[in-house]
Amino acid sequence: MAPITKTVTPCADRVERNLTECRSMTIANAPKELPEHAEFRKEIAAWLRANTPANPGFLLPQTFMEVGSDQVLDFLREWQFKVWSAGYLGMAWPKQYGGQGAAPIYQSIVDQEMKRLRVPICFNVIGLGWAGPLILDIGSDMEKEKYLKGILNADDIWAQGFSEPNHGSDLGSIQTRAERDGDDYVINGSKIWTTMGNYAKYMILLARTDPQAERRYNGLSFFLAPMKTAGITTQPIKKLTGEYGFTETFFTDARIPANCIMGDEGQGWRIAMKTLQYERGAEAGAAGGISILSIAMNDLLNMAQDIERDGQPLLKDPITRDNLVKFLIEEQALYLAEQRGAIPALTRDYPNSIALSGKLRGTEFFRRMRQYALTLQGANGALYVGDREATDGGFWQRAYLNNFSTTIGGGTSQVQANIIGEHVLGLPKD
Repeated sequence: MAPITKTVTPCADRVERNLTECRSMTIANAPKELPEHAEFRKEIAAWLRANTPANPGFLLPQTFMEVGSDQVLDFLREWQFKVWSAGYLGMAWPKQYGGQGAAPIYQSIVDQEMKRLRVPICFNVIGLGWAGPLILDIGSDMEKEKYLKGILNADDIWAQGFSEPNHGSDLGSIQTRAERDGDDYVINGSKIWTTMGNYAKYMILLARTDPQAERRYNGLSFFLAPMKTAGITTQPIKKLTGEYGFTETFFTDARIPANCIMGDEGQGWRIAMKTLQYERGAEAGAAGGISILSIAMNDLLNMAQDIERDGQPLLKDPITRDNLVKFLIEEQALYLAEQRGAIPALTRDYPNSIALSGKLRGTEFFRRMRQYALTLQGANGALYVGDREATDGGFWQRAYLNNFSTTIGGGTSQVQANIIGEHVLGLPKD
């Protein structure tokens, strides 16, 4: 790659000062912890250092959407069980369902330390983060007893059956049918982008029970459906990265017990929208654990320090440094917005605005940041995992391609922008 042309050079001293200040800003602005919380942070950090498994010798997922082999699944299942057994997963969930009954701040501290120390992900995310909180919130005692502990200890893997091949994010138009037949519902149709569908024991399933409903949303129902059922099959989908993790799921006269329905017939849309609030991070209640490997600006700064251009580290190029400062400011803004969202007095004008916009802002920031990392690599940006000359072993290329799934899952960036416009700014649908 040709050297960067330095036609406009910002003040080097100012850029140096900005870099230093931005890198330390997160620590400086972190809220002060109570002594017992600080002590617990030391405890969990020590446990993670002592118990994090060694490199297994095969490629581990960067997100929960790349669990594509039995080898990877077994490794992550054992890790999640180990974390739960030690009492560090589902800490805020009730004890009778496998949790610890602790204050939510303790799980937050665990998650922060997991993120900081780069431990393996807790893979059963659809159970831990979406189905589990939903069942805790509106499920019956029987449903809580049946499902929650298996989610935490990784015995029961969960999948999500919302999107369909011809409808994408338009969930109101789904066509998968669920027809009542005595003590069963008979399911016919298909779902796509079913994360870990080939491994799942249960699925949160949105299906149409009343095709004649006056409003299309009123004809939908929500099921906690068993996947190991005759008539349910899956077909793996290969991702851009060359890995697997998604499937297309087919239902052909699949019979599931009628008591798998959650709520009543016709309430599916409301329950699905509540589920999406958990998926988008707008509602609390997740069991904890990290679902995506943390890739922050410090990682990009370290890469820029290692790459040389014109005989010196790329980090010394003033235009590159100016761009990095802009990314650092944006990363810090995301962190501060998260803190602000927990302070009602600072969000009174637009309630839920930060929660509803967090997914859009975060996933698009990381997409652009990772894309810039490839730009800095020059011609090496075209290499990938397995190429001997690939920068950092192709880590950034894989991270960039994986990021597209986060800008699609839980509602595409375009859908998220519409949600903000309609539900925060009050703009009309048309």
